[in-house]
Amino acid sequence: MRILIVEDEPKIAKSIKKGLEQEAFSVDIAENGTLGHDLASSETFDLIILDLMLPEMDGLEICRQLRKNGISTPILMLTAKSELDDKVLGLNTGADDYLVKPFAFEELLARIKALLRRPEKSLDATLECSNLKIDTISYKVTRDNTPILLSRREFALLEYLVRNKNRTLSKESITAHVWDYDSEILPNTVEQYMGYLRNKVDKKFSNFKPLIKTIRGFGYMISDDNV
Repeated sequence: MRILIVEDEPKIAKSIKKGLEQEAFSVDIAENGTLGHDLASSETFDLIILDLMLPEMDGLEICRQLRKNGISTPILMLTAKSELDDKVLGLNTGADDYLVKPFAFEELLARIKALLRRPEKSLDATLECSNLKIDTISYKVTRDNTPILLSRREFALLEYLVRNKNRTLSKESITAHVWDYDSEILPNTVEQYMGYLRNKVDKKFSNFKPLIKTIRGFGYMISDDNV
């Protein structure tokens, strides 16, 4: 899952990014309102963490413009202001949740996961594809009840595939959701990681039908019925 942090305080932004990356999220940072608005408008994100007080364009205006343009990405607004009126204004502008600084990372993470579980995203905590199971809370993956050890990037890639099972996903779509904007993506990066997953998810379970398929000319699919 890919998250955008729009925050002008570098220490806060980097701390959140580090914590979220340890939770297998892909994270981009925008240090001012204009850049945050431009990234949120042009790139694909699963959630936006948006500071209220920003240089160039404040969080309320960013939120207002995104909603006006039909961008429904969940927005978690951060601010040093705790007055009720500020919270109400942020939520009425289109934010989905509100968190006052300073905050514990555990609370931020819990709020993020709660937003991502909302019906529009259908982000269940437990995912299944045939006899493959993914627990997105504990980050445990099993197939036929046998544990599979994955790196954070491999986990993020597998989670994205399973959340979209039986659908063909292009390399561009995979890159947009699994890697952040600043990642060094080579032409064969997606193929390389798909190879890693195949080795762990399919080749080690050769007594079962492979789940991951290459759709030549289009992309990749994970299928629970081998379509």
